[in-house]
Amino acid sequence: MLENVLVKRNCSARVKIAVKSLVSAGLVLLAVVLPQLVHAAFGAQGGVLLMPMYLPVLLGGCLLGTVWGLGVGILSPIVSFALTYAFGNPMPALARLPFMTAELAVFAVISGAFSKKIAENGWMAFPAVVLAQAAGRAAFLLLALVFSSVSAITPAAAWSQVAAGMPGMFLQTVLLPFAVMGLKKLLAKSRE
Repeated sequence: MLENVLVKRNCSARVKIAVKSLVSAGLVLLAVVLPQLVHAAFGAQGGVLLMPMYLPVLLGGCLLGTVWGLGVGILSPIVSFALTYAFGNPMPALARLPFMTAELAVFAVISGAFSKKIAENGWMAFPAVVLAQAAGRAAFLLLALVFSSVSAITPAAAWSQVAAGMPGMFLQTVLLPFAVMGLKKLLAKSRE
């Protein structure tokens, strides 16, 4: 979606990279800060329930497309782990980090695949979010199954996390597309 705006404004490649880099960095920062706020307000269970890191990644895919969204999806859990590890309470936990990184990468790629369609029709953010969530959660479950013999994340534990995160998934399915459509309108107005 953002690419379409930058192309319509005849921005140079340098400006496009700068804008996408700033937006990506802001989304990764949001993916680090938002879980901290949720955990502070609702405890550890709030993170499992609301899945706050997933929101900026889905937004990144919808706004930035597949490649830049993938960068946000991969970097978000890694940067969060690195920064929070330095303060003694790593989030996500080390055992969950590779699974979450892969899961968020899938979220970003699938939602990013809809970016151009979202630029044409903001309502496309709904299937983008739903399909990204379904594919990402399925990837998490599949990885838990494949690596169950060498990982602390068993298929049962993965399924438990998926089930516990349903309220967050529902909230994101409802709220995120409206946020994307609002940003689309805001960007369209700023072109005028």
